[in-house]
Amino acid sequence: MKFFLILLSFLGIGAVSVAQNPVAWSFTTKKINDKTYEVHMTAVIQGGWHLYAQHQPKDAIAQPTTFQFNKSPLVSLEGPVKELGKMEKFHDKELDVSANQYSSKVVFVQVVKLKGKARTAVTGKLEYQTCNDEKCLPPKTIPFTIALN
Repeated sequence: MKFFLILLSFLGIGAVSVAQNPVAWSFTTKKINDKTYEVHMTAVIQGGWHLYAQHQPKDAIAQPTTFQFNKSPLVSLEGPVKELGKMEKFHDKELDVSANQYSSKVVFVQVVKLKGKARTAVTGKLEYQTCNDEKCLPPKTIPFTIALN
């Protein structure tokens, strides 16, 4: 009986953690030419939830989405990460704070150039936070490895 209760509690914790992940991430590449790729980091956001943009207003208390790419002798990053999606500018009158956020879907795009003809990947991590009208979840960190071929 004790084993059954322990197992049931672990299953309950797993169900809560799945329910508390309102963003699904996917990672793809688009070849532009022989040495240039676009790395697409796509966030699909469940209804009622939003994901914060990389750049926030001065009065924001939201944690912006950030990307940290690992250095590689084979790859160079070209410019900043761009956001493709419908940004919403939110302002809470009660708290007098603002936020730049996305609902439904946003694609973050980083242009990378290969320095040689070797097969390689772009690696790093992203950190983001999601909120709905009732609560905000703690920030999450997602490591990624995206093959360039």
